[in-house]
Amino acid sequence: MDKPYKYADLLAKIHKVMAEDSENKSNYGARRVYLRLTQPEYNYQGSYSTVYRVMKANGLLQKKKRNPKGLTKEDYAAQKSENLINQDFTASKPNSKWLSDITEIPTANGKLYIAPVFDCFDGQIVGLSMDSNMKKELCINAFEQACQRHNAYGMIFHSDRGSQYTSHKFRESLRSYGAIQSMCGTGRCYDNARMESFIATLKKEKLYKIRTELLSMEAVKTIIFRWIFQYYNRKRVYTANAGGYPPETKRWQYMDKTKVLPAA
Repeated sequence: MDKPYKYADLLAKIHKVMAEDSENKSNYGARRVYLRLTQPEYNYQGSYSTVYRVMKANGLLQKKKRNPKGLTKEDYAAQKSENLINQDFTASKPNSKWLSDITEIPTANGKLYIAPVFDCFDGQIVGLSMDSNMKKELCINAFEQACQRHNAYGMIFHSDRGSQYTSHKFRESLRSYGAIQSMCGTGRCYDNARMESFIATLKKEKLYKIRTELLSMEAVKTIIFRWIFQYYNRKRVYTANAGGYPPETKRWQYMDKTKVLPAA
């Protein structure tokens, strides 16, 4: 008679975590599953290494993909801004350090360009602009949307040295919200690592799994918007946050502690 599997209960909990949102949880690696298990709903007291071993033994680990390459082109003639971030992607409060970049997605009626704005405090995407071109207005719209949505002013805004971010019109927009511009060093791929990591996550966990080139641009926009604002910001276990809490949860915890309500 076969012995019961020693980790049957843990395996059942792992499957439950990965089934909470079947559309997205299949992307969870061992680290993210472990953090979710340690949260109050599961109250797992064991080690990360045990979770890893059980997931590996049961074929639940995901293969890693390479991060996508950057898209923007440096404007060598434009006056550059200093790198104020210097690969320090931590922030003690919301809306103090923002990152941004541009990436492209193929659709049935052309390339879709997206420009997210990422808050270093909690990993939240605070602004998002999507269009059929990658002109400076794409970045301006993303930045101004984030400022208005979160009633934010005076942050450090960090990006690469693409011509969109060095344009006079974009810098005017930064000044109107008291933002201080920061830019990556030339040829330093890690200077915007957390922003690039988010873009890689969006593509690996969602967009690479669907045939976006067969879908209309509007349909892909809807998929991206829902994944970011309904799943990533609100539900997805975020390993950079203590306890793995999603970005919005960490922000609410901060606001509750400081007795300040977040912007609507």
